[in-house]
Amino acid sequence: MEWVACAGEASQGALGARLLRCATALRVTSFRRFGWESTMGAKRGFASHVCLEKMADMQDRELYRQILGIESPWFVERVELQQENGEIHVHLNHDSSDWVCGECGKRCGLYDHQPERRWRHLDTCQYRTILHASPPRTDCDEHGPRVVKLPWAEPGGRFTALFEALAIEWLKQASKAAVAAQLKLSWDEIHTIQRRAVSRGLRRRTAEPVRYIGIDEKAYKTGHVYLTLVNDLEKGRVLFVTEDREEKSLDRFWLTLAREQLEGIEAVAVDMWDAYLNSLRKHLPNADTKIVFDKFHIAQHLTDAIDRVRRKENKVLLAEGDKRLKGTRWNWLKNPANMTLSAKREFAELKNSTLKSARAWALKQAAMRLFDYQSETWARKHFQWWHNWATHSRLEPMRKVAQMMKRRLDNIITYLQHPITNAGSESINSKLQWVKYTARGFRNKQNFMTAIYFHCGGLDMRPATH
Repeated sequence: MEWVACAGEASQGALGARLLRCATALRVTSFRRFGWESTMGAKRGFASHVCLEKMADMQDRELYRQILGIESPWFVERVELQQENGEIHVHLNHDSSDWVCGECGKRCGLYDHQPERRWRHLDTCQYRTILHASPPRTDCDEHGPRVVKLPWAEPGGRFTALFEALAIEWLKQASKAAVAAQLKLSWDEIHTIQRRAVSRGLRRRTAEPVRYIGIDEKAYKTGHVYLTLVNDLEKGRVLFVTEDREEKSLDRFWLTLAREQLEGIEAVAVDMWDAYLNSLRKHLPNADTKIVFDKFHIAQHLTDAIDRVRRKENKVLLAEGDKRLKGTRWNWLKNPANMTLSAKREFAELKNSTLKSARAWALKQAAMRLFDYQSETWARKHFQWWHNWATHSRLEPMRKVAQMMKRRLDNIITYLQHPITNAGSESINSKLQWVKYTARGFRNKQNFMTAIYFHCGGLDMRPATH
């Protein structure tokens, strides 16, 4: 089809720019409908320039009305292009005096307007897009003056719902610094979007049943500064985060649960930290039948004992000129299934030797077989045999672990009934390590807790529109 030719001769400036846009958007048939011709002629005078300007303005307003989803009583009043600032400003207005109260939803009359506010919207090509409007306030008989709910943004927000939704999706995939740079936002603005998203997601959580939970700690920074995490082991999400790892820290979690949720908990994977155990026994019905000491924490105790035996033995051997244990630390700590073939051969010579480290390693392997039993009776018999071996092994670190396990045996054996671990919590920890790395640390605990909920909470954080 033939395109309009007159736009190239339009006057320079704002009118010329609008005519050029109009010329690239309108076909000749549109002009003929208004009684104009596409070729040069007498009708292409001042009147046609004015009409073209009006049509371009009408098109701009209709375009942004559809993009923003603006419906009556709201309408786009005007659109301003500020090329020098790289911005497009869209001014919104309304033609109604009848509104719905933002508190109770009752139809009310208009009370007044707030001062004009601005919202950042998704960019239009390379231009930042800013919305302007003066939010109406209703005259509610019950609640008094209340700001109406706006269709393009949530209450108190400085960004449109669509812009916040984009920023949230980007923040799930990249660091705050990267997202802020791409969207041209300050650190405070990007953090505000993340914080609002988490608050929105937590408000939307329902009191759904949670059968298995894991309680774990997360180091915030060096110096024994910790956070307590409570995780839903079935859905792999963080339910609760709080400061420290004290009894009162975990006490705060139980207050967030409905009675039905509390009674629906079947088992809890936890380490042997007494502060957590005290809180569990205080709040969870029949806690002693539901506490499951995490087998990976038990494996860690045994591994630490092996390392202490190896370090002490290595000093003695080196004094005698024997270097068999030198540089073998990770061989004793690593799972043989993950070793290369040559490493397995080298380690086989060590583990089959008469070294004390070899005995300690064999004790660990025998202890972990406890979790392979299905019968509690046979599991207890196995432990009794193992405990006797460990306490008579003349390896003090292994003896201490054996005594500790004997004291905690009832809640180690509960694993056979509820085979749960904090392995899911450890995967959450891995994700949080990435978050800490990309953030290059956090200014305070609250920011870190917000990031935990954002990345690991399984929250519905998408902004709502009205």
